Amino acid sequence: MIDRPYVILNAAMSIDGYLDTASPPRLALSNAEDFDRVDEVRAQSDAILVGARTLRLDNPRLLVRSEERRSRREAEGLPPSPWKVTVTSTGDLDPRSQFFTTGHTTKLVYCPRSEARGIRNRLGDRATVVGLGETIEMTDLVGELRDRGVRTLLVEGGGSVITQFLSSDLVDELQLAIAPFFVGDPRAPRLIGGGRFPWNPDRPAPLTETRRIGDMVLLRYALSERSAAPGGSLLGRSTGLPG
Repeated sequence: MIDRPYVILNAAMSIDGYLDTASPPRLALSNAEDFDRVDEVRAQSDAILVGARTLRLDNPRLLVRSEERRSRREAEGLPPSPWKVTVTSTGDLDPRSQFFTTGHTTKLVYCPRSEARGIRNRLGDRATVVGLGETIEMTDLVGELRDRGVRTLLVEGGGSVITQFLSSDLVDELQLAIAPFFVGDPRAPRLIGGGRFPWNPDRPAPLTETRRIGDMVLLRYALSERSAAPGGSLLGRSTGLPG
């Protein structure tokens, strides 16, 4: 039995595997239909995790957009949006970013133990800062979230966080949306960095769904027995956090 939250990794990329261009402005990969799909996945999650670099570059709010979905969560005794989670090795975070200033929900910052005091002083009461160890291991982070009651964790990036979760075999379900264009710039960030992954040519990841979403395509892969089992998809699973 896997003793950690059910982890879904959601990402959008270009046909040639890029997350963005090498310079501003930010590249829009998802269309309106795909944004709505992701909003539903967010609404059924306990927590959303992104890396600190994503916070600096994109300044995301990480909130459920749909009023109906927020109301549904509140009717179930949950906060309108999932908990927000980020991970940083340096503490280079802007307290004025939307991650900290929007949404009536818990904000968690994971960092090396040696950086925790300085980050707490910088952020004040905007977030709960958790020092994990000399370095940040995603296995430890996921275990700490489990101890806080998180049962479903949505990982949204960026590339470094995605690579660490996949190479650590911590993902149950991969939802990959592909935009209908190329980037073609080797300086641009790719979805996946170098690493050793459980899924390889000798052990291919099971493809459980393909879906057309406007001019995009969604590929869903089962990366654990929990996802491969009947009813294993995140969608339709109940959340576990108190309001």
